[in-house]
Amino acid sequence: MAAAKKSKTARGRKQDRARVAGGQDYEVQYEAKKRRKSASAVKKAVKKVGNTRKRVERRLGR
Repeated sequence: MAAAKKSKTARGRKQDRARVAGGQDYEVQYEAKKRRKSASAVKKAVKKVGNTRKRVERRLGR
């Protein structure tokens, strides 16, 4: 009996985009470039307000 082929879905992608992984350089760089801030400012914001993207962006927008 052949195994059922798994279909690729976007499940979890929306949850993943809602967070900023402070330990992932590419995510930090992306957010820094997007907000025209330094990478260290992004990391500080993640430490201060958590890794929720909305909170981090609000903090950096100040």
